[in-house]
Amino acid sequence: MKVQEIREIIKLVDQSNINEFVYENEGTKIKLKKTETVTVIQPTASSDVVQGNAAVEVKPAAAAAPKAVEAAAPAAAVSERENLHKITSPMVGTFYQSPAPDSPAYVKAGDKVTADSIVCIVEAMKLFNEIEAEVSGEIVEVLIKEGQLVEYGQPLFLVKPE
Repeated sequence: MKVQEIREIIKLVDQSNINEFVYENEGTKIKLKKTETVTVIQPTASSDVVQGNAAVEVKPAAAAAPKAVEAAAPAAAVSERENLHKITSPMVGTFYQSPAPDSPAYVKAGDKVTADSIVCIVEAMKLFNEIEAEVSGEIVEVLIKEGQLVEYGQPLFLVKPE
């Protein structure tokens, strides 16, 4: 297997909801596993902890106090996001922001939409399905990248309803 093929497999697994992938062919075996867990250790001195493919620097307990202040800001952002409407994918397929590669995107962050506005296309089995906004408001965030695979019910856009 070529290095470029392995990189493409890694990229596809990373962009999908798959947590573990195993490929075996003619004595070659590739196993990819996503980990989102973080191990916290209270050492006596500064040290590095490695789990999966992420390196986390852990400092002594005295340095942990500022982390509590940093945690308050994301909590406010989460409660703000709860008031937003999520436009979700009605099917499994490939996400496209525009009707053609050389066309502008249907919508981008900051655009106003109505309930019947087309916001994107999800391609499934060579059928291009136009997805409507479902609600009137302002697009706050596009959650998916062009050409990314999406799952049924996966959020595509965040909309601040009017």
